[in-house]
Amino acid sequence: MNYKLIIVGIYALFAAVELVAGRFFYREATTRKDLFLDVACTLSLPLIVVPTVLYSGASLTELMLPGSADALSSWPAWTMFFVLVFADDLTQYWWHRLSHRVPWLFALHRAHHSATYLSVRVTYRNNLIYYALMPGLWCSSALIHLGFGPVYAVYASIKLSIIIGAHSSVPWDAWMLDRRWAHPILWILERTVSTPTTHAAHHGRHATDSATHYRGNYGNLLFVWDMIFGTAKIARRRPSTFGLEDVTPASALEEFVWPFRAMATARSAAVDLEGTAPPARGRREPPAPRRPEPRR
Repeated sequence: MNYKLIIVGIYALFAAVELVAGRFFYREATTRKDLFLDVACTLSLPLIVVPTVLYSGASLTELMLPGSADALSSWPAWTMFFVLVFADDLTQYWWHRLSHRVPWLFALHRAHHSATYLSVRVTYRNNLIYYALMPGLWCSSALIHLGFGPVYAVYASIKLSIIIGAHSSVPWDAWMLDRRWAHPILWILERTVSTPTTHAAHHGRHATDSATHYRGNYGNLLFVWDMIFGTAKIARRRPSTFGLEDVTPASALEEFVWPFRAMATARSAAVDLEGTAPPARGRREPPAPRRPEPRR
């Protein structure tokens, strides 16, 4: 089972739906910076980051546990799936949550929120090393090496379907929001997995918008984590605007390759102090988003 092709197909399907609905390009809202980040981040993840982490994680696992390849391949499939949910999705919940509370982690994640639109285009829009440092991806690479490969293919296909769908500008849960008889079904779904409406709340721009829940709704596959850890908000409507509020603007390169861009700027400034180079362009590091804590 080639789950990579399945995921590409799922992404293409959601993108096609947005394209037909006229909600893919967002020409009025898309800047040159947005276009660069949407393309660069989306391509760097499957072509550079994921292969590197999967290879490195497997190599490290083998180094620490010689002869461990497929050592757990005899485990029942349901057990493997259960382990992956905790090792990958739960750790990603906490990684995502910390990324909104720790300034240097937010610098790796801010590209995902700087777009003023919500679309499948921003699904993988993060700093180059945001995913490279994600604990869940490293845990998954070790488990794949230990024999979880076939089950991971199923797990990843399900998870990425939910994540891509949650970012869609054509929400799949809209028909249930408009039909009262479907509300009991929606009640279960929105407390179990991430839906377009609950995740849209996380991307809301203005804290004064009652549908915005910037410091919450962190779940990726499962929304259950938000329910358990008190970060859930279910408003059943999407925010009126998306993006960042009260955060210092940053360039496309700063959002894509920070801290490498910051280090390059620092070196240029240091050289300038010695009088051997022209002045470097000044910049400020982006502060953590100043948003009120969610009401419990």
